[in-house]
Amino acid sequence: MRSKENYFIIHGSFGSPFGNWFPWLRKELRRHSKEVYTPDFPTGVGFQNYENWAKLLKVYLDAGLITENTTIFAHSIAPVFVCKFLVENKVKVKKLVFVCGFNNYLGIDDDYDNVNRGMYLENLSDVRNYCDEIVCIYSDNDPYVNYEAEKEFADMIATEQVMIKGGGHLNSESGYREFPELVEFI
Repeated sequence: MRSKENYFIIHGSFGSPFGNWFPWLRKELRRHSKEVYTPDFPTGVGFQNYENWAKLLKVYLDAGLITENTTIFAHSIAPVFVCKFLVENKVKVKKLVFVCGFNNYLGIDDDYDNVNRGMYLENLSDVRNYCDEIVCIYSDNDPYVNYEAEKEFADMIATEQVMIKGGGHLNSESGYREFPELVEFI
């Protein structure tokens, strides 16, 4: 039996499923009668790490909710986390839509570096074995992650890239409480 199409929205470091454009996208997906999940991952130094995040996402995987019919939207540190999770668990998904993704980038500040460090993936390009369509969206003036780090991440794995001029970190702080450009990737 073919599993049902569904969507995940994954927040970044020190974030939640209730911030940025995530509630808007969830509402938009539901408006299109889509099944959507927005896990609330543990955040903060001492709580946010790859093991804790993977343990929570594995609950969805074990329940049969992450399949070849799953599209995952992920922001900031979440894209590389998702890549690492898919590679380590050998899980194939339909589509990945990554916003401001990066790998092996340090220097935001000590707290971010501490929680992000364990998410990084040595063989990032391996994720292409688990997804045929990978969209990377980033901006040219992200105040947290430099353009080169986001572009390098996208160049390594993306089948499609979208660069938004002046978009900042493409979060609510940059005015992104809604993100209409994402609708085309539903």
